[in-house]
Amino acid sequence: MGDSVDLEKCFEVVSNLVSEAGRVSQHSCGKHLRFLWALMEFSFDCLPQLIARNNETRQEFVCKSNDIDLVTQTDKDVEQLLMDGIRRQFPDHKFIGEEESSGDAGVNKLTDAPTWIIDPVDGTMNFVHAFPHSCISVGLKVNKVTELGLIYNPMLEQRFTARRGHGAFYNGRRIHVSGQQDLGKALVTSEFGTTRDEAKMKIVNENFEKMAKKVHGFRVLGSAALNMAMVAMGAADANYEFGIHAWDVCAGDLIVREAGGVVIDPAGGDFDIMSRRVLAAATPQLAQDITKVLTQFYPLPRDD
Repeated sequence: MGDSVDLEKCFEVVSNLVSEAGRVSQHSCGKHLRFLWALMEFSFDCLPQLIARNNETRQEFVCKSNDIDLVTQTDKDVEQLLMDGIRRQFPDHKFIGEEESSGDAGVNKLTDAPTWIIDPVDGTMNFVHAFPHSCISVGLKVNKVTELGLIYNPMLEQRFTARRGHGAFYNGRRIHVSGQQDLGKALVTSEFGTTRDEAKMKIVNENFEKMAKKVHGFRVLGSAALNMAMVAMGAADANYEFGIHAWDVCAGDLIVREAGGVVIDPAGGDFDIMSRRVLAAATPQLAQDITKVLTQFYPLPRDD
């Protein structure tokens, strides 16, 4: 299966679309569709404009599972644009998308088929408040191995890309993790997440308190994907979260690893993209030290 997927074309398509789409300026969503084939750098040119101009003012939204789990029309438009554009070029490819998965059918099963895992707007809470820290996040898995990853914040023109075995890049420049090994010198990121149930929040707050006493600095910025990107570029030294989904971390997992970092389960085992748990760090030593501090939480249901 992997041999039949032209990853170079996939990456070029996505990259070109993201750049091409950004120049479409104030055109309608329908006009954007013709660029989506370049979609591998993910509509990051057509879609960037769609997101960036909509981020200029506060946005209307509806709630999904609760009043913190939000969706805007832009989430739906971007996901549909990406999926339609990719299908035109790669009709046999599968999808796991955040908005598609929020329906009654739930999350599509991950198989060996080429599968695009898409978060159309990661950081929707930021987006609806016009806080310019949200992004499109897209990963491509083939035989359940992530081959391509792209995270793009169109408001600040931050584009993070990776292809397995080819390194990680920020706006075309090669990036590397910080190499930090000392927890006391580390800047760590995490999130509250999109649920506020009492059992989870007790552990979230407990971990915040414990980490604040151990680390150099602690940040909650509102986007799981961009948190991972910050680790990859060396701006943060580690990121952990309980309750994320596959679409939040698929691209970030590859980008961190291609930048020389590690991505594991917060308890210290192998990373399982369907477990809704993640710990990314600049070094194995830092990652293991964080696992010793964290109180564990196992979100249910899993994404599979």
